[in-house]
Order: sequence, then structure tokens, then C-alpha cells
Amino acid sequence: MFPEELRPEDYMRLALKEAQKAWDCGEVPVGALMVESLTGRVIAKAYNQRELLRDPTAHAEILAITQAAAHYDDWRLTPVTMVVTLEPCLMCAGAIIQARIPKVIYGADDPKGGAFRSTHQVLVHPGNNHRPEVVPGILAEECGAILKDFFLRRREEKARKKEQSGGADGNGNSLLN
Repeated sequence: MFPEELRPEDYMRLALKEAQKAWDCGEVPVGALMVESLTGRVIAKAYNQRELLRDPTAHAEILAITQAAAHYDDWRLTPVTMVVTLEPCLMCAGAIIQARIPKVIYGADDPKGGAFRSTHQVLVHPGNNHRPEVVPGILAEECGAILKDFFLRRREEKARKKEQSGGADGNGNSLLN
């Protein structure tokens, strides 16, 4: 999988650094890496940028896949392992299958939209022409915590803004009725 001196946890910590970059930009904190399986070299890294790019497809996984495809000048990404902090969604799972990525390592499960085992089983569907090996739960607590903290802060900010506006919805309409 990787050179012996580098463990999946080491790569997940790098992916968490990408997730922190997303948080710092106001994006949902998900980070992804593409790692050459034989050498252990990181050839792509990305974080969610949907808000920044105004692009619904700008998930960390999609951006990392695009970078890796450019690196290899090929859409087939068979020499890499994807490391991502959150269970891939339907869109990202489809891209993983299309890119022929042989292995996916992820941190936290996504109970609302995960496409490995949480809500859909896309990555392991027997009808797929390619099914990657999937290793879930690497640094799951840390990967889940950054997401929980992000959404908790977001809810607190929303409540604070609502309070400051006197319970109005931004259009002057009371939310108290």
C-alpha cells in the first residue's frame, strides 16, 4: 500500500490539514489527497471549494481527482490511493469508480450522504465495472470532530445573527409569529 514508514494515519493528518483550509475559507471542512501507492508521494491535495468556486462539483475528492489526472495526463488513476476525511458522496463515489482508483481510505462516515456504507453502497455495488478497496474509519473521531465543530459554530452564528436582527428573517418579517 504505502512505504512502511508512512501509515494511513499520517496521510489522514495531511488530509485534515486540507480540511482545516476549507474551514478557514468558510467551506465544509473536508480534505482529500491522492497518494502514489508505490512511492507514498502525495501527488494531489485539495479541500472543499463549492462556495469559493460557486461550483456544486467542487468537492475535495473531485478537485484531487482532477489534479491527479493532470499529473498523470490520464483519466485512469490506477497508481493512486485516495485519502479523504469524509465518506465520499454519490457524485464523488461515481468519479472514483470512473477514474479506476484502486483504493480509498476515509475518516468519518457520512450518515446523511455517504456512498460506501452509510446511505448508499455505490463503491461496492456488484454491478460496477470497478470496485475499489475501501478502508473506513481512519482517525474517524478527529475527522468527525472538525465537521461537528464547524456545523455547531455555523448554527451558533446563525442564532446570533437572528438574535441581533430581533428575530427578523432579513426581510423585516418577524420569525416569532
